[in-house]
Amino acid sequence: MIRRALLSAWDKTGLAEFAGGLQELGVDLVASGGTAEHLAEHGIEATPVEELTEIPEMLGGRVKTLHPRIHAAILARRDHPDDLAALDEHGIEPFDLVCVGFYPFTQIAARHGVTEADAVEMIDVGGPSMLRAAAKNFAHVAPVCSPDRYPEILEELRELGGLSSDTRRRLAAEAFATTAAYETAIASWFMGREAFPERFIPSFAKVADLSYGENPHQRAAYYAEEGARRHLLSRVDQVHGKQLSFNNLNDLSAARRLVGEFQLPAAVVVKHANPAGVAVARSIEDAFHRAHDADPVSAYGMVLALNRPVSAELGVELADRFIEVVIAPGYDDEALAALRKKPVTRILLDRERRRGDLGERDYKRVIGGLLVQDGDREIDDRSGMELVCGAASEAVWGDLLFAWRVCKHAASNAIVLAKELQTIGIGGGQTSRVDSVRLAVEKAREHGHDLTGAVLASDAFIPFADGPELALQAGVAAIIQPGGAKRDEEVVAAVEAAGGAMVFTHRRHFRH
Repeated sequence: MIRRALLSAWDKTGLAEFAGGLQELGVDLVASGGTAEHLAEHGIEATPVEELTEIPEMLGGRVKTLHPRIHAAILARRDHPDDLAALDEHGIEPFDLVCVGFYPFTQIAARHGVTEADAVEMIDVGGPSMLRAAAKNFAHVAPVCSPDRYPEILEELRELGGLSSDTRRRLAAEAFATTAAYETAIASWFMGREAFPERFIPSFAKVADLSYGENPHQRAAYYAEEGARRHLLSRVDQVHGKQLSFNNLNDLSAARRLVGEFQLPAAVVVKHANPAGVAVARSIEDAFHRAHDADPVSAYGMVLALNRPVSAELGVELADRFIEVVIAPGYDDEALAALRKKPVTRILLDRERRRGDLGERDYKRVIGGLLVQDGDREIDDRSGMELVCGAASEAVWGDLLFAWRVCKHAASNAIVLAKELQTIGIGGGQTSRVDSVRLAVEKAREHGHDLTGAVLASDAFIPFADGPELALQAGVAAIIQPGGAKRDEEVVAAVEAAGGAMVFTHRRHFRH
């Protein structure tokens, strides 16, 4: 039976309805200051906490529920006579349900320009204490910390007259996970000034269950890191299509990262988390055509990212393609109508305008551990780059920087061939760099691209002259690479002898 409930929640979503439902079931309500005021505004009476403690809120609200009359009422075990006797001795009535919502530390601390003092004031003390106490005593007290649980709790109370032990156990697990995530967010904020602290404790919250993982026999879900300024699906609306799969999301992340490299109208076609075709143009329509035609075979079943709204003309054309996922910042009504004729195409509307966090770290799971590194997020420009041989016009420089940005997002060993701001051949994931060059050249030729005057980007230094020689013989006129190999002089000499140009970036972009 639930006879008495304690309510104290910052987030008032659904709280009045929940409290009203409890009251209809005959439950006596006790609430902390702000929560009691909120309930009163909705015509729901609740005893203020200070009537129990006989002490008003202190220290600007820092102390209100930290009191034996509160915590004894939560922690008392109903099957321990000594506990019940102690309650009787002090005139304390036990709680059967505790509903808590913490101060929004993560949201406040993540705001631009927030002061340390303001963030610290959002560290909840009383809320986690009450929730942990209720979770510890879950056999007798139901700990509630999510508005999502309010309807199902009321439904079970109405049907059974109480909450089952399984429900209490699930609520306790959720409560401890919630307090752990909250403390993790605070600890991470304090440790954020350290590059790599001794104890690394990221926290993630589930966004969605997925139908399966990379393969049908693998279970899967998508989690977002708590405290992150934005995540893969933040402010993204799915306006049509099947549920996003594990592989869709992995490809979508790759596509969104790459399209974010460009300010001009750009289109990115991704397959298996690798760019298949990328182009920048004066219009989004032209950008798509060139990105698709870069490698039309690989574009079949693409994940497509666009950085401009989809016009009616483009929407009709996209509807004729096999597209797994398309994401854009807007869609013409006629474009949506055309795209929605394909029942499986997942159409995503990107409303996210916040910039990503350049300090965001990358994680890679390894056996029994986690590799953690700074993210490779900076967008490279010509500053710090060195033209080590030949000459490069502004147009060639534009192609070199375009290919270099794309190269950062292809699997290493990565080679990108580009011409007039369009990829024409991409070789990645090979165990030797010359094989990647060979693959990129073969792809370009296979799809009818003219390599004369094209540029080549290599994500890491070129160890031997064989790769550049192969590209130069095919028509490549300029190469951009980090430099730093033992045989740099030989490589530069080969390029110079062939009349080509070479740029050293002095920075590499491995992506394994």
